[in-house]
Amino acid sequence: MSMKDNGSYNGQGPEATASRVVRAMGLVFGDIGTSPIYTLTIVFALLPPTRENVVGVLSLVFWTMMILVTAEYAWLAMKLDREGQGGAIMLREIIVRLIKPGRMAAVVSLLTFIGVSLLLGDGVITPAISIISAVEGILLIPGLEILSQEIIMAIAIAITLALFFFQRKGADRISGAFGPFMLVWFLTLFVSGFFSLLTEPSLVKVVNPYYALDFMLRQGLLGFIVLSDVVLCATGGEALYADMGHLGKLPIKRAWWFVFIALFINYLGQGAFALQNPDARTYLFGMVKSQVPFLYIPFLLLTIGATVIASQAMISGVFSIVYQGVTTRLMPLLKVSYTSSHLKSQIYIGSVNWVLMAAVILIILVFRKSENLGAAYGLAVTGSMTVTGIMLALVFGLQRRLTLFAVSLGVVLVDLVYFSSTLTKIPHGAYWSLILAAVPFAVIAIWTQGQKLLFSSLRPLDLETFLVSYEQVYAKGRVIEGTAIFFARSWKVIPPYVSHCMFSSNIIYEKNIFICINRTDYPFGIKTNYIKGIGTGLDALEIEAGYLARIDFDLIFKMYEITPKIIFYGVEDIITTNPVWRVFSFIKKVTPNFVQFNKLPASKVHGVVTRVEM
Repeated sequence: MSMKDNGSYNGQGPEATASRVVRAMGLVFGDIGTSPIYTLTIVFALLPPTRENVVGVLSLVFWTMMILVTAEYAWLAMKLDREGQGGAIMLREIIVRLIKPGRMAAVVSLLTFIGVSLLLGDGVITPAISIISAVEGILLIPGLEILSQEIIMAIAIAITLALFFFQRKGADRISGAFGPFMLVWFLTLFVSGFFSLLTEPSLVKVVNPYYALDFMLRQGLLGFIVLSDVVLCATGGEALYADMGHLGKLPIKRAWWFVFIALFINYLGQGAFALQNPDARTYLFGMVKSQVPFLYIPFLLLTIGATVIASQAMISGVFSIVYQGVTTRLMPLLKVSYTSSHLKSQIYIGSVNWVLMAAVILIILVFRKSENLGAAYGLAVTGSMTVTGIMLALVFGLQRRLTLFAVSLGVVLVDLVYFSSTLTKIPHGAYWSLILAAVPFAVIAIWTQGQKLLFSSLRPLDLETFLVSYEQVYAKGRVIEGTAIFFARSWKVIPPYVSHCMFSSNIIYEKNIFICINRTDYPFGIKTNYIKGIGTGLDALEIEAGYLARIDFDLIFKMYEITPKIIFYGVEDIITTNPVWRVFSFIKKVTPNFVQFNKLPASKVHGVVTRVEM
């Protein structure tokens, strides 16, 4: 039996409407859409904006977006969706089904953990650089040029605080306005860039890759270092694939071509402005102010709004990644709130929200300026792109799609070049990307390995062995009236707490039901399967739920006319001298237990403690 879940959508056919294309601009392209605020300003802080340099950098920008975003994500990655869903976890599931368990599967899991950790680290730096770079535009308002950097930082922190405090209320009510707002933003980028480009129309020649290669050969080591800043134009490109399940591949693809043209024309316009104003403080803000000074303040407000939307999209993405990690047992259980009654992907995780907010504010305080933040930005993004590229190549190779395999290998080589260039930033602040990514990676590694060791230490019983003792005890007739629920990973493998409860404590109810939850690699949808007569008075209920699906136990109980008198779940008391497993034990103690995560009725639940040595 299946339960209807309206959260899923495969994005094919007639659903790819204009409204979905506009909506994609707000939900998918916020991050990459705000890159023009800081990319060229940061690049030309490293080298003078001479004509040769501007042409070379613009050519690099064009081909970076073409290879790292269009080829890798809009073309290659989107060929590997499953029912319209994408993302690192989806790629992992595809690969696991193509290989045998063993070292290769372990390597794929490690790549996934690294990619997810880098994305979570990027979730800290992206809001910081986006917000502070937008606020710095205030310095071009007449009379406000003398504002100190401390005031700029204070305004950025105030916006950050407001953004994160707003999260608990959910973005559902205003998310419908994100698309139209970002449409205005992209149109503004296009128009401002176009009129500036008219003063230097010859810059369109940068689409010729010769100028990018010539720049790299002329600049040598400096050109290689510049790549680490040029890649900022592609940050956020991974959202095309990761967010595909929300809107479908066709709306995102169509929106990307509009966004791509708007961004590229704006970069060309900024290049023209840089040639004429080599001493400009910021190119985007300077370009707009020189064109329409009386509209500069409205444009500044539009910019701040766009960065807030980009940050909101990144925060929502972090919530989704963490929730996927929780439901697929990669991360410990965390308290989750659902902020929308109809959009099941709209969730709020308080602990993640406040840790993320503190980290963003810390990064703002440490780096102070967007120019300094540029030195830290890019490593996590290029690392994530490289991981995705390797996994794409692996899938196409295993599927023997040789042409796509060859192209994906080429993309991986380009990814590695950009990633290696960002390694030069490590002494200048990029080590923060590694620190921020190391925290979730350590949690994932300790949690997954700890769970495996814990499960093996618990010594569960196979069903056949369990039933021998169960039938003997049940036959004595000392059963308790009513229905008892026992949670287990599988009804074929009985956890020790069930044996302890039934055999050591002699607690057997008239009716006993094992409930087994299995999270699928699809985001939504719930299927249930009720198995009767496993033993005398013993049934099982299997629940298959998408990794973003919320399980309504009350509804499921009503469907099968189950009225539980008591609900049992296992609690482990871990005894260990190993420092790593002590960390694992600490995480289990401070995070919500199974009952708190699933919001089961507290009056009926009962935890059965099992002492375990690790």
